[in-house]
Amino acid sequence: MLTVIMECHDQEPELAQTLSVLVAGAIEGLVSDVIVLDHGSQDGSSFVADAAGCRFYQQWDMKELLATARGEWLLLIEPGARLGQGWIDEVAEYIALNKAPAHFSESRLYRLPFYRRLTRSRPLLENGLLIPKRQAQGLAGEGQELLQLARGHKPRRLASEIIPSWVAREARR
Repeated sequence: MLTVIMECHDQEPELAQTLSVLVAGAIEGLVSDVIVLDHGSQDGSSFVADAAGCRFYQQWDMKELLATARGEWLLLIEPGARLGQGWIDEVAEYIALNKAPAHFSESRLYRLPFYRRLTRSRPLLENGLLIPKRQAQGLAGEGQELLQLARGHKPRRLASEIIPSWVAREARR
């Protein structure tokens, strides 16, 4: 089972896009729960999370939060990111056979121009991070954010692609 965790701030449309993709994982029995950590959103992010059955927090302690996660694995992902076809079967197989963190492959259809890829720093969660709950709990500290949990890993690459969250942000402009 898998717990999905996202942090958001005024990202209602992006949150809705990501949650819509996760529904198939919940139907298949892979996604057990979704946790949305909010940084003071003024839009309808809380309503979207509530309608989707997510747990929504505006204040949290990362250690306590991870202890309440139902899944034995965590998927840390950005709102707006969409997982590509075949992700459910691949993640289910990966978590059954492995203990090391993993991330999704970059989408071949949605890539930044070459120069922009070279000159920008890539956000840590752009390709998501699949990590065992026990490993994340060992790294978690008080007042910590998801990005801090994602630092310092050498994740394996899954074949399934992810459409990064910047695509949803660009489409909204």
